Amino acid sequence: MKGITHFLAGLAAATFVPGVVESAAQGSFLIVLGGVFGLLPDTLDFKFVRFFDKAEAIDPDPANPDAQAIANQLAALIDRAAQTNREVRAQLHSIKLGPDRWRQYTVRFDADRNEIAARIGPIVNTSQMPIGDYEKQTGAFARARVNTRLNYTYDGDVNVDIFSGPSFAFVPKRRGVDVQFLPWHRAWSHSFTLAALLGVGLALIFQSITLGLIVFAGMSAHIVEDQLGYLGSNLFWPITKERSGGARLIHSGDAIPNFLAVWIALQVIVFNLDRFSAPVQNRPPLLEPLSFFGLGVLLPTAVLLSIYAYERRRKRLRLAAAQQADILAEAQETEV
Repeated sequence: MKGITHFLAGLAAATFVPGVVESAAQGSFLIVLGGVFGLLPDTLDFKFVRFFDKAEAIDPDPANPDAQAIANQLAALIDRAAQTNREVRAQLHSIKLGPDRWRQYTVRFDADRNEIAARIGPIVNTSQMPIGDYEKQTGAFARARVNTRLNYTYDGDVNVDIFSGPSFAFVPKRRGVDVQFLPWHRAWSHSFTLAALLGVGLALIFQSITLGLIVFAGMSAHIVEDQLGYLGSNLFWPITKERSGGARLIHSGDAIPNFLAVWIALQVIVFNLDRFSAPVQNRPPLLEPLSFFGLGVLLPTAVLLSIYAYERRRKRLRLAAAQQADILAEAQETEV
């Protein structure tokens, strides 16, 4: 989901914590921490965790990019994972040529042929639009054989161009070597256990149960939203070791789910502000729950989800492709 979606969901979750709305009515900004901690899981991943991930660098020479060398390096890392029975990670670096010029290259993990394919592509700008003649700049695939069974479930080619490239984990299994896309994302940072630990820790440090509940509520709202998509998260790290599958209800980068989540969060915030500040102001609540949520939440939800379901039937993605699309949507938003 988008950053504004996570922020408002965390803010809405904080309004359920006893005393938060009352303190906000008296000028406290404590409620805002719900939104701040709603952003924390992705902030940790894309601004910190990714830079501490230990991976073998695939860093093509800008002056002479070699597709065969890229394919050979990746195949060698996969073979090493199989031979040592230990996970090996690879980081594909982009090829920057100037302030607004990047050399694109493409990598394909061909599980059917047990091969790695790489191709040097065109020069593109930061908008990923080719500069010059696309056909003349794009070469044929160079290939390298892998000496073990390759398990790659994501769809299509991986294009590496602007900003930093993606990383992969090559994980040996009994059936071969699994290729995992962006292994550092949605791991320990997206767990209810971390949310609980941070909540308890900050509650003890600042002697405030309210603060601890806000922290837990804000982070949990983010985790629950992400779980509606395809990729899922490592929900109970370190008890669980891998990312679980998502509920597959939405694509996290799609406009309608993000708009709907923002709308529902705003409705919840407005309702709770009215509901919990009413006793403090010595007045009855102004909003009646049935009519407010019926017209403000249920009706627009039914309309927008119907439109969304129709659009999804027109364009179906395989599960693995949908998982990769969810990650890429988050990566593109937080890259700059």
